[in-house]
Amino acid sequence: MAGLESGEHTRPHGSATVSRWTPAVEDERALRALELFGNPTEDEVPLPSRPESAGTARRLAQIVVLRHWGLSPQITEAVVLLVSELVGNAVRHTGARVFGLRMLRRRGWIRIEVRDPSRGLPCLMPVQEMDTSGRGLFLVDKLSDRWGVDLLPRGKTTWFEMRISDR
Repeated sequence: MAGLESGEHTRPHGSATVSRWTPAVEDERALRALELFGNPTEDEVPLPSRPESAGTARRLAQIVVLRHWGLSPQITEAVVLLVSELVGNAVRHTGARVFGLRMLRRRGWIRIEVRDPSRGLPCLMPVQEMDTSGRGLFLVDKLSDRWGVDLLPRGKTTWFEMRISDR
């Protein structure tokens, strides 16, 4: 679940670490990320290509899907997971210094895009039950309604879309 890693509290005197997720704390961190990096629904948000940027991208996705768009916690959880997977691929496999996150909504659909400067295409690999890596695109394929890659003159955009019900 998004936010678990960011809710760590250390007990005094070096004893065990306790992880707690609280919506108020996570909302505050997400709002801070929105202020620092920008709103991915208004323009592409550039993020440094570092592992810790996955947490920032998850927070941005969470606040947009749950609070701005008012979608369900189940949709939010799936989007946060898939954003994490696409960001992880961009950080691990592209050699980029920066990647971009963009979130779009239109009637009945949401679309999440991660843009990077590499033209190397991601590959959907067969996944075995005991595999410890390589599950990212498998999850994107299973949890989204559709996904793909758009090649750009300098790089690519990897995206997924999910159907939503408009109220």
